Amino acid sequence: MPKGYTKSTESGAPLVSVPVHWPGTTNRPTPTIMKIDSVSMRRCVAHVALTALFSLGSALTPVQAATPKDTLVLAAAFDDIITMDPAETFELSGGEVLGNAYDRLIRFDVQDPTKLSGDIAKAWTVSKDGKTFSFEIKPGLKFASGNPLTAEDVAFSLQRAVLLDKTPAFILTQFGLNKANVRDMVKATGPLTLTLETDKAYATTFVLNCLTANVASVVDKKLLLSKEQNADMGYAWLKTNFAGSGPLKLREWRANEILTLERNDQYYGEKSKLVRVIFRHIKESATQRLLLEKGDIDIARNLSPQDLAALAANPDIKTTSTAKGTLYYFSMNMKNANFAKPEVREAIKYLVDYAAIGDTLMKNIGVVHQNFLPVGLLGASTVNPYKLDVDKAKGLLAKAGLPNGFKVTMDVRTVQPVQGIAEAVQQTAKRAGIEIEILPGDGKQILTKYRARTHDMYIGQWGADYWDPHTNADTFARNPDNADDAKSKPLTWRNAWAIPELTKKADAAVLERDPAKRRALYEALQAEFRKTSPFVMLFQQTEVAAYRGNVDGLKLGPTSDSTYLFSVFKR
Repeated sequence: MPKGYTKSTESGAPLVSVPVHWPGTTNRPTPTIMKIDSVSMRRCVAHVALTALFSLGSALTPVQAATPKDTLVLAAAFDDIITMDPAETFELSGGEVLGNAYDRLIRFDVQDPTKLSGDIAKAWTVSKDGKTFSFEIKPGLKFASGNPLTAEDVAFSLQRAVLLDKTPAFILTQFGLNKANVRDMVKATGPLTLTLETDKAYATTFVLNCLTANVASVVDKKLLLSKEQNADMGYAWLKTNFAGSGPLKLREWRANEILTLERNDQYYGEKSKLVRVIFRHIKESATQRLLLEKGDIDIARNLSPQDLAALAANPDIKTTSTAKGTLYYFSMNMKNANFAKPEVREAIKYLVDYAAIGDTLMKNIGVVHQNFLPVGLLGASTVNPYKLDVDKAKGLLAKAGLPNGFKVTMDVRTVQPVQGIAEAVQQTAKRAGIEIEILPGDGKQILTKYRARTHDMYIGQWGADYWDPHTNADTFARNPDNADDAKSKPLTWRNAWAIPELTKKADAAVLERDPAKRRALYEALQAEFRKTSPFVMLFQQTEVAAYRGNVDGLKLGPTSDSTYLFSVFKR
């Protein structure tokens, strides 16, 4: 089986009706209906897409396509997906898929992320010393496989994430969990009860919010152990398969092409009104817009400001938006001797035309934000001290002994608006003598290089993993070990920023249980970060989606894993 593919776990695929159209003729026969199984669905979707693109280029009457009523088709850029295992997934696109396909103990309210409620947890209590969290699981739950969901599955899921120790494991290990103690600190105490112990009395909301993250997704222990290879707890198998209990289940993923979710009829709650959700990998905004206007897709997720403006006059198209806990930024690897100089880091912050980019590339899809906490999280600052000032930047570079600037590379994912922002920064930096060579690549390529800290500069996005300020403080303002072989590898580590004192302050903030005092600590952290860090914080994302008028129930969540497509239906 080629990498990036999944096998269907069902032998008999349901039949779906798909309209077939003929392009480029005014004497078209009446559209016919083919009956195909859902495994072959991708071929039909691809045929419809090619037909649409052909007719768009034709001078003859364009053809109006339509997706099946029980199927939602989205166009999005998801070339950042590396795996489908919740213990390893740490990318924005993969996060959205898992948020729809896996349950966890707790979820936050997408209307008000400060409110928490039980997902599979019926109730929970916290000990007086603040270090033991006890959970009761709802009875009668099942995984998509049909296996019962018990407290043992929950304990196994959390233990597995720690034992595998992949990128997102730090969300759980920051409570003092490790490979040696996790089976003692996280354990089932009955068929439907379990406890989680922490090493310190952290802010209660911090611990609970961490359990809303994808890494805390509940996986099917019996199924995974049946797929185990060399005691890997099903890790190799789950990279491209599914072992969850959520409203939707993963049917197929073909890297950089298509991803299909289907309704999970074993789900305990209200069933998805849609039979399936199909993600089509389409990077180009203009292509997404044209397919949306024709009806070949139901939702477009990566539209540029220009294409959103073009759709405004179309009565068949609607838009929705939300302030996202996602930040656009670029960073400087301090292994580069030039970036190790504080004057250079500060100079580059004055070589970005924040206002011009905001009025063009980020118009209606982001706002200038120069802090590591997105607005909406406790303690988020709205102070934005930097603006384009080439003369000031030149003075700082001269002070650093680089009056003529220098040459450097920037790794850039080839999607908008990231690519456009990189090109804009390239132009303004050149005015101070800094020549930036853009190295383009897809999401997986540049993330792999970034995580190995072998880049000079990197531009991208960072989304909150859970709705607590420590989610970003932990990666932007903590670096407990800057060694190449460090166990913890936050964004500070990726950029070789050694900050022992700032790390201590971040550690103190997460232990503060008084909300007002905690807010003040995060405001102080951000002030120091703005001045000295190797991060240039650019914008907070306003996510916008355009959709056909017959689509209802679409609500974009504040995090990557809280856009719930199982709530969407079509009229």
